[in-house]
Amino acid sequence: MDGKNRSDITAGLKVNIVLKKDQKTGKLTTGIVKDLLTNSSYHPHGIKVRLEDGQVGRVQEILK
Repeated sequence: MDGKNRSDITAGLKVNIVLKKDQKTGKLTTGIVKDLLTNSSYHPHGIKVRLEDGQVGRVQEILK
């Protein structure tokens, strides 16, 4: 799953996100979702989340 639908993402999921500073390079950061920051049900660039370590970025993929 690509992380563009809010309904696919819940706290505790392991995801790959792209941080604001890494958007040009597309470098991914792996972590566990703590909070969902996007209120809309869909976002074309990925739902914005806060990871448990405090980093904020948009979900690019949901990991198993």
